[in-house]
Amino acid sequence: MSHNNLFKGTKVLELASVLAGPAVGNFFSEMGAEVLKVENKNGGDVTRQWRSPNEIENGPSAYYASVNWNKECVFLDFNDTEEHQTILELAGDADIIISNFKKGDDIKFGLSYKEVKKINPSIIYGKITGFGSESDRVAYDLILQAEAGFMSINGQPWSPPTKMPLALIDLLAAHQLKEGILCAMLAQKDSEDSACLVEVSLYESAVSSLINQATDWLMNGNVPQQIGSLHPHIAPYGEVFEMQNNRKITLAIGNDRQFRKLCMVLNCDELVEDSRFSSNQKRVKHREELFGILNEALQAFKTDGLLSKLHDQKIPAGEIKNIKQVFESETSQRLLLEEVIEGRQTIRPKTTVFQMTS
Repeated sequence: MSHNNLFKGTKVLELASVLAGPAVGNFFSEMGAEVLKVENKNGGDVTRQWRSPNEIENGPSAYYASVNWNKECVFLDFNDTEEHQTILELAGDADIIISNFKKGDDIKFGLSYKEVKKINPSIIYGKITGFGSESDRVAYDLILQAEAGFMSINGQPWSPPTKMPLALIDLLAAHQLKEGILCAMLAQKDSEDSACLVEVSLYESAVSSLINQATDWLMNGNVPQQIGSLHPHIAPYGEVFEMQNNRKITLAIGNDRQFRKLCMVLNCDELVEDSRFSSNQKRVKHREELFGILNEALQAFKTDGLLSKLHDQKIPAGEIKNIKQVFESETSQRLLLEEVIEGRQTIRPKTTVFQMTS
């Protein structure tokens, strides 16, 4: 069963810019919906200008292209009376609206949920804010990663607090909004002409995603610290081992059975009986000593041969690859979507990668 046309005929009006809102619009465009993106005439979506130093200046930026696949884009002036009326007409004809207005601008332009509902009684109105609908703070992903705790736990113990090198909070908020809109669509099946407001804030999306790092504080009183790729509760997990030819691997040993198999592959069976490493909790306590022993044992193996043995034994292990290497794989290549936008060939990975079968 293909999901590519699941929302064929659904009209989505995207009144959003940057990443979170457009990512939601991108989801619906990949699922077959008609997505109309309205950009302000004064420069359009700001991400059009977010270019790498070596990027060509013709057409949209790669950043913009990442979440704006297969959308029809129009440039309108929200302050022009005639063009503003066009936007209102588009809102009246839409099934879904995605917005991320600054506080008060939705009211200023007559495009708040309250006003749109009057002309479109069945509208599903998706609204993204930074710190909630009552806050007028400017919200960029970096600031959210800082204030929601992400930077304080990301990075090595000796490094400054570190941002994830992608707009993680925007993506988390986009997922929240997609889920909310889909729930609203389900609810509409039982109630015709029932408008619905689905509101998501970047801040709440971020805090809700702290998961076990949050509960470690809430339940145990432990303030999570920067420990790099290491897992606070599992070992060995996240240690980076440098192999031959500067290749690097990492391990994710989640239980005693996997640890025993690892020791067997590395010819280190004596570690299983070592009291320092006999349980996961003890391995966490003595992880530095364990790292030293494993690192030495790994040097006797070639990377590909070792990874093959580990995979055969169902031991979670992987090579640390750069983005170029990632997209050399057949699996990654199958995920790519291409499109010419304003004369520039663009390409990006799909965001809808789930499979549906009947």
